[in-house]
Amino acid sequence: MPSIQLQGKIFLRGTIHARTGLHIGGNSGELDIGGIDNPVIRNAFNRQPYIPGSSMRGKMRGLLDRHFNNALEKSVGRDVRVHECQDPTDYKTCPVCQVFGVAPQGDMRGKTMPTRLIVRDTFLTPESLEILDRTDTDTDFTEIKTEVAIDRITSAATPRQQERVPAGATFGPFQIVHSLYTHHENDTATQLQNELEFFQTVLTGMELLEDDYLGGSGSRGSGQIAFENLTITFKSRQCYENAEAPPLTIAENIEVNALRQSDYASVILKDMSSE
Repeated sequence: MPSIQLQGKIFLRGTIHARTGLHIGGNSGELDIGGIDNPVIRNAFNRQPYIPGSSMRGKMRGLLDRHFNNALEKSVGRDVRVHECQDPTDYKTCPVCQVFGVAPQGDMRGKTMPTRLIVRDTFLTPESLEILDRTDTDTDFTEIKTEVAIDRITSAATPRQQERVPAGATFGPFQIVHSLYTHHENDTATQLQNELEFFQTVLTGMELLEDDYLGGSGSRGSGQIAFENLTITFKSRQCYENAEAPPLTIAENIEVNALRQSDYASVILKDMSSE
């Protein structure tokens, strides 16, 4: 009987700094005459803008698909194509599907691992909320950026308004959780090495995102972000079996690229082997 065992969880926390205005679209919920054409997503309880975990996770996955040259063979809706392995052999060699998961359907049923990556929603820091609350912004915590589409022949102009969180705002703490699994109880050491390589894929996705953009209108200047003040910790199986066992702090106040080059994998393996 196949079995899957959780060996531990890697926690990555930090802040997300908006280097340029950030627009992650929401639904206005109603049609307002003279209202904003493209509002940002907001928390329904306090009307504060935030970064949905699905937005960051989805953009990272898309960038990694391009990085690994993955075929976009699955249609989602009418106009969207994404990559998702449909064959167990392809799945075993695809770090993106291993990290982000696939639907257990057809030939994939019973032959995939659980989704390893969780990305939480991230909210404005108290410091940024205080600054934005004092600042004379166009709306609550946001600015309105007017863009103009110009007819190339007649020069007729059609303005449109886009809501953005202003450059300089900071969101956090964000949290990424990555699970380490083994199965069938054979060659556990090799499996754990592979599991840690999958986390390296997550870090690659984060660095790709820093060099790309998050949200909309990235080609027109919006959405440049930076991950800052990163802290990585590890909770092994012992932490869940023994409430007194503390998580292992591996690194603090580190950047993504530096973390990619660090020896975090050997530290985690050593911690698990000492149990």
